[in-house]
Amino acid sequence: MAALVSPPYDVIAPALQIGLAARHPRNSVLLDLPPDAPGDVPGERYVRAADAFAAWRGEGTLRKDPAAAVYAYEQTYRVPGTRLERRQRGFFARLRLEAYGPDSGVKPHERTLGGPKEDRYALLRATGANFSAMVGLYRSPHGESGPILDAVTAEPPVNDLIDDDGVRHRLWLVTAGRRGDGGPADRLMALAEAGSITIADGHHRYETALRYRDERAAEGLDGVDLPYGFMLALLFDTAATTLTILPTHRIVQGPPLGEELLAAAADFGDVERLPSAAALVAAFPPVWPASPNGRGEARIGLWSRGVAAILRPDLVALEPYLDASASPLLRALGVSQLQGLLGAIFGLGPAELAAGGSVSYLRDAAAACAVVDRGEAGTAFLLEPITADEVTRVAAAGEAMPQKSTYFYPKPATGLLFSPAEW
Repeated sequence: MAALVSPPYDVIAPALQIGLAARHPRNSVLLDLPPDAPGDVPGERYVRAADAFAAWRGEGTLRKDPAAAVYAYEQTYRVPGTRLERRQRGFFARLRLEAYGPDSGVKPHERTLGGPKEDRYALLRATGANFSAMVGLYRSPHGESGPILDAVTAEPPVNDLIDDDGVRHRLWLVTAGRRGDGGPADRLMALAEAGSITIADGHHRYETALRYRDERAAEGLDGVDLPYGFMLALLFDTAATTLTILPTHRIVQGPPLGEELLAAAADFGDVERLPSAAALVAAFPPVWPASPNGRGEARIGLWSRGVAAILRPDLVALEPYLDASASPLLRALGVSQLQGLLGAIFGLGPAELAAGGSVSYLRDAAAACAVVDRGEAGTAFLLEPITADEVTRVAAAGEAMPQKSTYFYPKPATGLLFSPAEW
């Protein structure tokens, strides 16, 4: 199975895409992110994915399980950049699609970009299948899903593999009986659907699935209880498992730089100088100890022309550059305050950031500083990680964080199971 799975489409660089396609003729990248071929006309790679999906089903590469089921899932991993070992457990199921809104049971937490949605729509339109899952968060009152998953995962898994990043993925089939029968599948589903589900990862996939459902409905087909009224989801109970959310750092082109940038930043808060980029990176670890009193004062790291500093923004000074409708919770996040600083100092408002080009993103703090050292960018801004509780609270309030605010790690493996366009 290790030769057949792939990461989700949105974390696959072109070189990895080519490598995965060459690794095995049935690698799932050929379905989820089909490579272009010489002489392709626009859209041909999506048709090729649909043809491959049909062929693999017909020849027996893929098998349809004989009964409805949910799939317990476990990932064991080391947090990047640390020696911390973690394990998280959830389950795969089909999630009913709901349009966003105050009364919706599905809540987004992050803004999305248009380009990825067009790509996902073209693939969904061609294949009618979900190849990679949306990741959703729910919270049971007392972590009740934990003991259920403990019992399920005590049995031998149906799949067990280690991926290229050293993450171990294990999958268990949990046959579902009738709803209300009190079995493990029924209890897991009941816990997940008791409250709202927050989209942790896969906003583009979810919004694409909504568009596809609505277009099918416009064609005269009622999608509520048909397969395209649902999508594949991996669901985690935040009361029962610890999730790792890595920060996504910002790399900004152009002036102001170095001392000039530091002077400009001082107009919007306190500035603490550090002796080196190494000291700055050490001050922004990929995971942060939880505070019993919640998040304290936001900190933003800065590295530009040999200048290292920690910024502690002043919300009063930043007020004109923050979203006037944002709640105190959203404003307290470093990623929101940095967006305000980018507008105040660099003139990069929401429209410019959405257009792309001026800001790029990296998860590794040392790598972000190295980009500046090589002269490929002017400034690296480092951010603290956001917690799962903050994600769900922002979503519950009907708000959305800026793009690239969270990076849930590790990603679920694509290729363990697919959700086709029929039951």
